[in-house]
Amino acid sequence: MTYKRLTLPLFLIQEQRRLGGTGVFTALMTDLCTTCKTISNEVNRGAMAGTMGYAGSRNVQGEDQKELDVLANDIFLYMTDQGGNWAGMVSEELEDVHVSVESDGRYLLLFDPLDGSSNIDVNIAVGSIFSILRLPEGMTPSKEAAFLQPGVRQVAAGYTLYGSSTMMVFTSGHGVNGFTLDHNIGVFVLTHPNIRIPDVGSEYAINSSRRRFWDEPTRRYVDECAEGKTGPRGRDFSMRWVGSMAAEVHRILLKGGTFLYPTDSENIAKGGKLRLLYEANPMAFVVEQAGGMATNGRQRIMEIEPKRLHERTGVILGSKSEVERVSQYYQQCDAEPPAVAV
Repeated sequence: MTYKRLTLPLFLIQEQRRLGGTGVFTALMTDLCTTCKTISNEVNRGAMAGTMGYAGSRNVQGEDQKELDVLANDIFLYMTDQGGNWAGMVSEELEDVHVSVESDGRYLLLFDPLDGSSNIDVNIAVGSIFSILRLPEGMTPSKEAAFLQPGVRQVAAGYTLYGSSTMMVFTSGHGVNGFTLDHNIGVFVLTHPNIRIPDVGSEYAINSSRRRFWDEPTRRYVDECAEGKTGPRGRDFSMRWVGSMAAEVHRILLKGGTFLYPTDSENIAKGGKLRLLYEANPMAFVVEQAGGMATNGRQRIMEIEPKRLHERTGVILGSKSEVERVSQYYQQCDAEPPAVAV
């Protein structure tokens, strides 16, 4: 039997040679690999590590932090600081920019250290989401303006899923590849090359407990899916909801379908639920590179010009044909004349 497993370090070196890179991106991804392997170890230890409870603090979003939220954030900052490859970082858990000490790096890291942390206590998949930007010329990484770039400027983005296995999925603008962590040798191995999201899927992921807040296009799409074969779609759909964006998007990426967390009447004052820089943009980049589509209903997510670090947005992403359908419903709704009071 011939041994043909391709490890992530070898994959990065091959891509560096193929694309004529300088090795900087390989160094950036090496930092992230070490970070996510460390977090994976902490997550897998579970209750044995004594980090399953609440930390007794709240993040900048006003959300109660789990101990693993805080720990994962600290791991990201510490591990990426050591290599000197990053100019600065911002996190969903931090209010302000973190500037790397004694670094001349020209890249910026934006991350959600532990997505879906409410699942920790019940041993359901959680993840880390990351995005890489270049530091604009003439700008200092200590200013948040350096990070306020639309998603189309991302150098790379991806996520690591801590589930039945640990998987890192990422894109650098040349397709999407997935790597599974082999715990025996401590290395990520290519297991899902050139991921392409099916154009048609029969699953949709949405938090149905928020139905009373949904807008008309979202309600119409979900209702049509729920009607199955007897409805206008003419086929059956399955509804899924885990409560971790990384897990939801991973399933949609491999099986096709739609992930929806729209702006609704309850969260519209905040701009939506999900964070543009730490969740929406990186996931949109991955999905688009896999042949899918990502929108807030009315605008391509990666074209949104961010105005603040913790900006939020509605998110609808997945199989292109399904997301296009939802977008059409928004267009039709916007074109309808407002109801006239009698």
